Amino acid sequence: MSKNMERNAAGRMVPVRVNGRDSVPFQGVDCYRPPGRKAGPAIATCFDHPEDGDKRAPSLQAALEQVGLADGMVVSTHHHLRNGDLVANMIFDIAASLGRRDLMWFPTASFPVHANQIKHMQSGVIHHIEGSMNGPLGDYCTQGKMRGLGVLRSHGGRWQAIQDGEVRIDVAVIAAPTADPFGNANGLGGPAACGPLGFALADSIYAERVIVVTDALVPFPCLPWQIQGNNVDVVVEVDSIGDPTKIVSGTTQLTQSPDRRRIAELAARFCAAAGIMRDGFSFQAGAGGTTLAFALYLRDLMRSSGVKARFARGGSTQHMVEMLEEGLVEYILDGQTFDLHGVRSMRDNPRHVDTSPFTSYNFHGKGNFASLVDVAVLGATEVDLSFNGNVVTHSDGRLLHGIGGWQNCLTAGCTMLLVPSFRDRIPVIVDRVTTLCGPGELIDVVVTERGIAVNPRRQDLLDAVADSDLPIRPIAELKSELDRICGVPARPVLSDEPVAVVKWVDGTILDTVWRV
Repeated sequence: MSKNMERNAAGRMVPVRVNGRDSVPFQGVDCYRPPGRKAGPAIATCFDHPEDGDKRAPSLQAALEQVGLADGMVVSTHHHLRNGDLVANMIFDIAASLGRRDLMWFPTASFPVHANQIKHMQSGVIHHIEGSMNGPLGDYCTQGKMRGLGVLRSHGGRWQAIQDGEVRIDVAVIAAPTADPFGNANGLGGPAACGPLGFALADSIYAERVIVVTDALVPFPCLPWQIQGNNVDVVVEVDSIGDPTKIVSGTTQLTQSPDRRRIAELAARFCAAAGIMRDGFSFQAGAGGTTLAFALYLRDLMRSSGVKARFARGGSTQHMVEMLEEGLVEYILDGQTFDLHGVRSMRDNPRHVDTSPFTSYNFHGKGNFASLVDVAVLGATEVDLSFNGNVVTHSDGRLLHGIGGWQNCLTAGCTMLLVPSFRDRIPVIVDRVTTLCGPGELIDVVVTERGIAVNPRRQDLLDAVADSDLPIRPIAELKSELDRICGVPARPVLSDEPVAVVKWVDGTILDTVWRV
């Protein structure tokens, strides 16, 4: 094992130097206080931009040449277009044709469509990726093929890294479903409408150079301006920035699994029995099949009890929009829309508000919305007897998922993990998670189809549901049952070569991902 490694406060061996930068090992929840001041881009001047406000370049290649794309630079993109994104692949194909090398790709997230970047890592165009690596890219990383270490950050952690000066973006390329020639942009119109563009907001503010790419150019002013043209250097119009069929769907899909529906129902009933569901409460639930079902069970309980929520945190879906329009929810504070109903609602309803990681998740700020949420419902690939959670690797150690906002949501008043007991006959509850993404002291409840485990730290929750008919069980008892059914799976065989690190929300190193 490298001399570069040190054991952190969570007992995990982590590197103290990552991709040429000194790093701070995790010191414990709420223990690290950053010194210094926020970073800032170079001072710009209007004299460097057209007086008539028309910043258009004839092509993306011309735009990249205009902003001076050079070897070793950091290039950022956003993921609001999800698996329909066409822009990130364009960038690195052009970089390859220009002979650029050793670029760092800094996406807010990646998807299987970005497997295109593997050939650019193999050829040397891309040196490494600091951002989530899903599917093929994650597999490439865990095989130790990437030249630098992958750095996995939450959405809030990425904003923190930019504003704290940990990562300096040289060129930000923002795919915008609608934009004007001055650079104002939003995600609410055009063929690739995706809702908000908040994940790209930090890039637009802090990057040295900013390019907006759109396939729906409108006359000035493009309103509302989620991205402000005052922060944009160049605008490019292309035929298509994304495949609409892979960006959002008409509706998201409810789980049809009886086990997962039971998990969702138990979670909603727990919220009612524990007194979390009350007038003026707030919740966050995603668009996965189980969490979507949770929102519907919660909706029915709210209706029958006459309860209304002050706000819900998105990603938004058709069902959350219906709750807003019915009056069960007063506001949606939305980070991304997962279907066309969410896009329409954000465009037309002033109570459906677009947010960014700064407002929602930034740990190095004077508060954020995540800590104001009463209950956050999340998933996980693994959870252990200490309630530690893993969301980036599977039980075989392969890196196949991103963190997203998962870590940031752990500051909610009650954090619930909704997980099946098994995946492919592999128990989800284990002795020790393969990769630590969330400290157990912040995870309050684990809900499976076989019972609900409440963290012993939350005696208040245990007391609140003591007289209910919910199947409350110690987590060790649940694990023992699963082990009797399936046997205890063998630990993955991993090398002592680090391939990536998991950052905590404060920028410290929480854990290491090892080569498979």
